Amino acid sequence: MIKISPSILSADFANLQRDIEAISTADYVHVDVMDGLFVPNISIGIPVVKSIRPVTDLPLDVHLMIDRPVRYVEQFCDAGADLVTCHVEADTEENIHAAIAKIRAKGKRPGVVVKPKTPASAVLPFIDEVDIILVMTVEPGFGGQKFMADMMPKVAQIRQYIDAMNPGCELEVDGGVDPVTAKVCVASGANVLVAGSAVYKAADIPARIQELRG
Repeated sequence: MIKISPSILSADFANLQRDIEAISTADYVHVDVMDGLFVPNISIGIPVVKSIRPVTDLPLDVHLMIDRPVRYVEQFCDAGADLVTCHVEADTEENIHAAIAKIRAKGKRPGVVVKPKTPASAVLPFIDEVDIILVMTVEPGFGGQKFMADMMPKVAQIRQYIDAMNPGCELEVDGGVDPVTAKVCVASGANVLVAGSAVYKAADIPARIQELRG
C-alpha cells in the first residue's frame, strides 16, 4: 500500500493542531526540521515536535535537514518522533552510522536522505541499518518547489538496492508531489509520498490524500 506523509511545512502554524487533525486519514505526519546551516532556511525544532505529539496518533516522520544530526537525534526521539531521517551529506559516514544507532537504541525507526545531486550509491553504506530511505525530488530547504522528474532513475536504482538488500525498508519521495507526479514516483518504486502544498491547498484534504494513494 502507498503511504502518504503530508508535510506540515505547508500547514498554518497558527492553527497547527487543526491542520494536523485535518490529515488524520494519512499514514504519517511529515515534520521538516531546518537549521539555517545545512539548508538556507529555518523551520521548527524539538519543542514543536513535543507539542504536536499529543494531538495525533499518526507516526511523526521527522526529516532532519540539519548539520551533524547525531547531536540531536536522541532529543527528537524523546520529543515524540517515530521515524527520524538524516541526510547522508550532513556529516561523516561514521557519524551518520552513529546517529542511526542512537535512533534505533531509542526504539524508533531510522532513515537516511539524499539530496538531488547525491548519487543513489550514497545510501549503500547504511542500507541494512535503516527502515526508510528518502529521496529528495527538490532541493531541500523550501516548500512549493517544482518536481524534479530526472530523480526517478535514482528512485528506481534505490528500489533495486532495497529489494536486494533490505526488502522491509520503505522508499520515500519528498518534493513537488501532487496527484500527477505521485504516479511517476510510485511507478519508479516509491511507497511513501511526502506532499505539502498538494495536500494543504486542496479543497477536500481527505479526498486529496486518497487521490495521492492512487
